[in-house]
Formats: sequence, C-alpha cells, structure tokens
Amino acid sequence: MSGPHTQGAHPLGGRRVAVTGIGVKSPAGNGIEEAFTSVLKARSTAAVVGRLVDQDLPVHIACLVPPFDLDAYVTRREARQIDRTTALLLCAAADAVTEAALPPGLAPDRVGVQIGTGIGGLPSMEAVTLSHGERPREMPVHTVPRTMANSAACRLAMRYGFQGSCTTYSAACASGTTAVGEAARRIRYGQLDAAVAGGTDSAVSTVVMGAFARMRAMSARNADPELASRPFDADRDGFVMGEGAAVLVLERWDLAQARGARIYGEVAGYADTCDAFHIVAPQEEGEVAARCMRAAVADAGLTPADIGHVNAHGTSTVLNDRAEARAIDRCFGGQPPPVTAVKGVTGHLIGGSGALEAALALLCGARGVVPPIANLVSSPEADLVDLVIGTPRTVAPAAVLSNSFGFGGQNACLVLTPEQ
Repeated sequence: MSGPHTQGAHPLGGRRVAVTGIGVKSPAGNGIEEAFTSVLKARSTAAVVGRLVDQDLPVHIACLVPPFDLDAYVTRREARQIDRTTALLLCAAADAVTEAALPPGLAPDRVGVQIGTGIGGLPSMEAVTLSHGERPREMPVHTVPRTMANSAACRLAMRYGFQGSCTTYSAACASGTTAVGEAARRIRYGQLDAAVAGGTDSAVSTVVMGAFARMRAMSARNADPELASRPFDADRDGFVMGEGAAVLVLERWDLAQARGARIYGEVAGYADTCDAFHIVAPQEEGEVAARCMRAAVADAGLTPADIGHVNAHGTSTVLNDRAEARAIDRCFGGQPPPVTAVKGVTGHLIGGSGALEAALALLCGARGVVPPIANLVSSPEADLVDLVIGTPRTVAPAAVLSNSFGFGGQNACLVLTPEQ
C-alpha cells in the first residue's frame, strides 16, 4: 500500500477510524461469522413467502432474516412501540455494542449514532392505513414513533445514552454506506470519539413489493426463488427483496488500541456523489460512479492498485449491473481487481445492504478471500470486470472497495482496510 499509516493518524490528516464491533441480522445469518460463512458458500437465501402469495402479488419471493430470540433484545413493551425495521436495527446494534465493549469513561456527547434507511417506517404506515384508514380516531397511539424514519437511530441513542450527533440518512440503496461513511468522517475530524453506525430496512410489504414489481425491477422467478438473484449474470431479470440490519461500532484508532480492543480493521476512505441523471436509472456509462470510487480510494490515501477486491453493489438488474461494471472498469483503468457481489445470497436489504456489505468486505479483505457470486454462470460484463465465479478466490489481505448505488443517482463508496 502507498502512504503507510502512523499509529493514530490518517495519512491525509485527522484520526484513523477503527471498527471494534459488528452486529448483523440478515438473511445470510444472525451474526457476522454466520453471514460470512453463508456468503462464501454462495447459496441464495431467497424463498417463497406465503403472505405474498396470499396477497396475490406478482412477486412471491424474498430473502428474510431467519428466526432469532427477539425477547433477548427487546422488551414486550418496547416491541409494541417499534416496527420491524427498528427492531432489527436494535438487535444488530446490541450485538455490535456488546462486542466492542466501549469503555464506560467515554463522554456520552462524544459517542454518536448514524443510521441509514431507504424505506424506514413505510410498511408500518401501510399496515395502519389498511387497518384504521376508515377509523382515524382509533389510530394506535404509537403510530407516529413507529413510522418515523429516524425512529431506529433515536431509540438506539436512547437505549445507550449516546448524546453525540444522532442522524438518519436516507439515500435509497446507498443509505447504510452513507451512514458508515459519515460516522467515520465525524470521528476522523474530531467531532466524535466513537459512533454506532449502520443501516436497516424491512420492506417485504404489500405496497413496497407491489410497487417495485410494477416497475419490473424485481425478479419474476417465483418458481425458482433460489436462482432469482444473480448479479452480473447474462440471465438476470431483477433484484430480490431482502430485509435486515447491520451495525459497525467505530472509534478512534488510538483509543481502541490503547484499551486493547479487538480491531477488525479501518474505515479508511469514503466518498459520495450524485449522477444527477435519472430518478431510477443509473448514468449508463458509469462516469459519476467511477468518480465516486476514485474519490473514496484517494480519501484513504491509496491508489487503485492498492485495492485487493471490489464488493460490488450488484443488484441483479440489467441496467445497474451494466453501469457498475463500466464504472469499475473506468476506475481501475481496465485492470480491475476481483469483483464479488453478495446480493446473490442475501437479496437486496435496501438501506441495510451497504452496512452489511461493508462488514463482510472488511472480513474478506482481512482474511484474503473473495466470495463467488451466487448464481453467476456467464456474464456480458466479463470483458470489463474480473467476476469471481464458482469458488472463493484466495488473494493477499488488502484494502477493499465497497460500492452502493441507489435510486436518484445516489452513489456512496467505502474503502476498508485490515488491521495493520
């Protein structure tokens, strides 16, 4: 790598940002190691969801979080006051905060909460509208706090007494990546000493599924759900909806090192841009997305040659995968490192995707392994990018570029480096 880091200082100024805790509630597993193992196996988690069949929706498949003991994380009283998007976030955050074991001496106003969500409480608003639309005087008393987009972040801050910046980011499918990147910036430049950052969404609902299906953005492989999500594959026909949350505990590298914390690695670089092109379609040649990638790499004090592999956004839609492949080709000047995309396994967690993929990318970078892309057989983009097919690829431990691109032309990229 170019520009070796000193113990606590980032090569471009400010503090290094360590990752000391990771919590995951995802279709691939309810812990980061379980999710990592699942992604390496490249087996899709998509399945038919009975309620989608019962509602006569055109799409019957989704990737759901496997059952876990919610009572171990949330009281019965709290469960009545929150929706699933918030519940998943609180559970993932509890695992991350427990693992990080932040020292009690941290000032509450120096610990922040930065959370991304693309859909937020929309499914809860949908449910209450269907159940009480004709009886508005009888609306459940918790309707507003259940449906607020910032509910997850604020409840997380309340649970732990974190009084620093508490911000919710809604950047469509780039929401989780944006939250992690902005949290890292606040630590790097001295606004915070630590932050709990990530993303969450649970959008497997009538309105959301019906609306995306109407756009023809989702796979219609109801009869073969395990084959539906196939990023970059020639036979892809749309994304598969997923749900879940992922949370990273970030803190100043020097403080984490001084207390002997386990350090997964570093959020070393971040950038975000906007295509300013179309509300739902990417800029076709990937010029702006490529600029975002290059900016994130430069923000880490690195060059494209330092990147060991790319964790692509890889939605399994024709236009997005094609545009991303072109952007990666542009960023790396025709010599891209290996490229993977985990949505073949997890489906698309919307606001939760970027945080989950950042966590997985960090582990992959540290362990020198790149997961294969589930269901990828052949790709029209194979001449542009080095797609990992079939079995995991062994590489040298190195920095990883993790991409997220969302509706509205929202681009966000992170560079994550193993501990060194």
